[in-house]
Amino acid sequence: MTATEVTARGPASDRGDPYVLVVDDDLDIRTVIEDVLVGEGYSVVTAANGVAALDILRVRVPRLILLDLTMPVMGGAEFRRVQLEDLDLASVPTVVMTARRDPGMQVSGLAVRACLAKPIQLDDLLRIVAHYCS
Repeated sequence: MTATEVTARGPASDRGDPYVLVVDDDLDIRTVIEDVLVGEGYSVVTAANGVAALDILRVRVPRLILLDLTMPVMGGAEFRRVQLEDLDLASVPTVVMTARRDPGMQVSGLAVRACLAKPIQLDDLLRIVAHYCS
């Protein structure tokens, strides 16, 4: 998948309705999260890195961003800094997903709403998504 390729699935993905943006370079993780969320009735758009995610945000703003920290092209921390500088995008709730042992150190100053540890517990994922997308 290149920096500009994205996927979109779910009941509202073609209509421009609210959606969850999943940003992760790992195709398997993106696919599992997308499948779970679409199965729960959410619309999902995915991106493989921060550059692709910013391209998506400039067209349509999501209800929630699920963001990996470590990605090629543009990592999660750099993406979040750019997002926070844009007044139209800064308020979009962002939740970090990471396999790092001490995520608090990596997200300090990024104003994220929560951190999900990888491997992600589906109950935690669904609780957070429901909180921001209901």
